[in-house]
Amino acid sequence: MRNKILFLVFSLVLAFTISSFTNGNPQQKEKNKGKTTIPTVKKNEKFIKEKKLDSLKLPEKSVAIQLLDSIKKTQEFNKLKLHKKNAHASYYHNKFNGRRTASGEIFDNNKYTAAHKNLPFGTMLKVTSETTGRFVIVKVNDRGPFAKSREIDLSRKAFMDLVDNKNRGTVPVTIEIIED
Repeated sequence: MRNKILFLVFSLVLAFTISSFTNGNPQQKEKNKGKTTIPTVKKNEKFIKEKKLDSLKLPEKSVAIQLLDSIKKTQEFNKLKLHKKNAHASYYHNKFNGRRTASGEIFDNNKYTAAHKNLPFGTMLKVTSETTGRFVIVKVNDRGPFAKSREIDLSRKAFMDLVDNKNRGTVPVTIEIIED
């Protein structure tokens, strides 16, 4: 599974890198303006001209980079302690954005955070979807959820990274505590 994820990340990064190259022909540039092109090399050219990294307009954090970050974070921690299998996870509503959490932090739905009923604040968790096999690394910074059937509340960003169907409200997950 890890090799498949690494291959996917590598493929996405490679595809993005290839799309950032341009041909040296100015007429071709005008013709292809706004289109993604694959670079071509003429026989007499030795190298493809590469744009400087500063000039590339990258999104805030692409999915491939986030996935690579979470893989690196999991590899950094040797011990994973199973907390609960087949737990139900849900996500925060947008109305909680900007409010204080129980730990005193300001809640942001675009960060990888979670609410748990009794785990200590600052605990790092690996939350794996049992339906898709995807996982995220989150930090506990709030209390909740306050529904008996649910075990953990995830930020919207973390939840959406786990599910295929974006219209779902809950998902069965496995929760593991990352011990350092």
